[in-house]
Amino acid sequence: MVMQKTLVLIKPDGVQRALIGKILSRFEDAGLKIIAMKMSWIDKDFAEKHYWDVKQRYDQRILDNLVRYIREGPVVAMVIEGVEAVAVVKKIVGATYPSEAAPGTIRGDFAHMSKAHANADDGKVGNLIHASAEKDAEHEISLWFTKKEMHSYKTVHDWHALNLK
Repeated sequence: MVMQKTLVLIKPDGVQRALIGKILSRFEDAGLKIIAMKMSWIDKDFAEKHYWDVKQRYDQRILDNLVRYIREGPVVAMVIEGVEAVAVVKKIVGATYPSEAAPGTIRGDFAHMSKAHANADDGKVGNLIHASAEKDAEHEISLWFTKKEMHSYKTVHDWHALNLK
């Protein structure tokens, strides 16, 4: 059993469409814990720090689109903890491009933008949510939250797991 923490962001389009509660319940229903959460507007410098890997791997246009998109409104940031949390969260969130996301995933159920349409319009792919990759989770969590902002607690899932041992 590998306990992990991962960063999840509900992006401005998810906040503006009033999907926060529906999105949060997906994670809690899966037995994951939200151990930190806040809403904030982010500035350009912070957005570029968040997308540090994009800056290294892709052209400037992609970085500019991502930075503009994540600054369109407030973002709900959270740290989610659980057994193999990174993989479980990625499964719940769905494919990066909503038109490729399976039904039952957050992006598959609530988003519809295709990569082709966004590229033709030179715009963003509104995909509602960000979930850290395993290699990025620790870095991204430390960027968004201090250790004091994270809280440990037991859920019924934890108690159930302890009683099985």
